[in-house]
Amino acid sequence: MPRYDVVNYDGNLRINTELKEENIAFYSSRHKPFKIFGLYNSKDGQAFRRVPQNVAESTSESVKNLNLNTAGGRVRFSTDSEFIALKVLMSSLCHMPNMPLSGSSGFDMYVGDEFCKAFIPPIKIKDGYEEIYHFGSKRMRDIEINFPLYNPVDDLFIGLETFSAVGDAPQYKYKKHVVYYGSSITQGGCASRPGNSYQAIISRKLGCNYINFGFSGSAKGEDAIINYIADLDMSVFVCDYDHNSPNIEHLKNTHDKIYKKMRGRNPGLPVIFVSRPDFDKNIDDASMRREVIYETYLNALNSGDKNVFYIDGKSLFMGEYRDCCTVDGTHPNDSGFVRMADIIGKEIERCLKGVQRL
Repeated sequence: MPRYDVVNYDGNLRINTELKEENIAFYSSRHKPFKIFGLYNSKDGQAFRRVPQNVAESTSESVKNLNLNTAGGRVRFSTDSEFIALKVLMSSLCHMPNMPLSGSSGFDMYVGDEFCKAFIPPIKIKDGYEEIYHFGSKRMRDIEINFPLYNPVDDLFIGLETFSAVGDAPQYKYKKHVVYYGSSITQGGCASRPGNSYQAIISRKLGCNYINFGFSGSAKGEDAIINYIADLDMSVFVCDYDHNSPNIEHLKNTHDKIYKKMRGRNPGLPVIFVSRPDFDKNIDDASMRREVIYETYLNALNSGDKNVFYIDGKSLFMGEYRDCCTVDGTHPNDSGFVRMADIIGKEIERCLKGVQRL
């Protein structure tokens, strides 16, 4: 295992820190052996984003802005450093009344698949913040650090013990992306930490790579974003698209179109349709939307497609303790996301194992 010190890197990557540790070396998360997942072209030095800027701009003004939210971003590596420090460069925080900063703007860290530390920004920042976690012992650990679900991040530097070993993290069991498209619920609102979004939970359980294309209030099935997604190399496509469609007619005009675009460019791709989980918030509207989604599903089945699956969103929250699943009746809290991860994850697992409908 190679050992790195800051002198092994470009001097431009050296940064000053206010942390008290004298034996700390900072490295750019954009360069080897660190590897970033779930974000687009993370090595180009610009603020992290999820899709190419031209795609975001062609989709909508809101997606152009939300593209800079780092939902689904992760950096993975292994190290024997006794501590991990983060130096985060961000110019502002995403304050929302129904979501804590630990989820909207914070990072969290896992050792293997075990939660270890939440890196939570202070209420007031100017250019970013720094924070450190001490393990209390020195041994090799596989590290995954999740990016904020809503906040833009200009840059991220990882602080390690000087001359500690650092290398690649283990590869995902399923390397091709599970791709999710949908609303604020898909983006991760309102998980208390990034690692508690339903996609992150599923990823840890199944060992699958993923990309989060949840765009809060702004997933409307536009051609620009759907064309981009359809060209990705995917293992599963989860169409969690319902909530942001402005009305039933819009959903009718776009939902089946999304499926046909995906199927046309990805003949064998498993596609999972999910209807909204907060079914009881407006039962009449939710029922009509569910019928549109179910019709897309039935049409696909009737055309002979055995790689389509349907999850009734009503099943995700309903039952005992339904009232404990959201922060506001709509957006899941951690309990709600665990339920979503359990049900959606089981269907994804079937798809990843190659189980087709008989």
